[in-house]
Amino acid sequence: MTLIDSKRALRAAMLAKRENLGDVARRAAAASLREQFLLESPFQSPAVVSGFWPIRDEIDIRPLMDALVDKGCRLALPVVQGRGQRLLFRAWRPGEPLEAGVFGTLQPPAASGAIEPDVLIVPLLACDGEGWRLGYGGGFYDRTLVDLRRRRAVTAIGVGFDLQLVAEVPHGADDQRLDWLLTDRRACAFV
Repeated sequence: MTLIDSKRALRAAMLAKRENLGDVARRAAAASLREQFLLESPFQSPAVVSGFWPIRDEIDIRPLMDALVDKGCRLALPVVQGRGQRLLFRAWRPGEPLEAGVFGTLQPPAASGAIEPDVLIVPLLACDGEGWRLGYGGGFYDRTLVDLRRRRAVTAIGVGFDLQLVAEVPHGADDQRLDWLLTDRRACAFV
């Protein structure tokens, strides 16, 4: 099985797992994710932190973003600039207007201004104990992390439901490891 086939199979399995979560479990997980963050504090505040607007069946990180604002952080949300490109980040605060982006995302309008994050909260389909992350396959976060890490230190925190932690994520030369994993049941650093 090729790397692409292995990733495709794991993506399908993890999407099915995530779909089976009920609304009550999802709401509880969002609140618990916030609490796990507050217990561990995986980075120094204040910082510029990029979140994301949850799509599909992703864990809802909006309570976490509210907690980040309370800790004095400035927030940003990602903007997909095009296939094969890195992400751009625009400044945003809870309650400010958003516009439709690609893949069903919401993003701040161009007038919000670009900002470069110190910390990236990264969505995932799966993560393993070594910090390898499986996303949707576009490579946007990997390209972005390569670019940012080439210039300065940034912290990448993968977030998801605890059921998204797996024994092994297939990875290749273009994949970037996470620095932390934050779920509704744990926060752990990768060394």
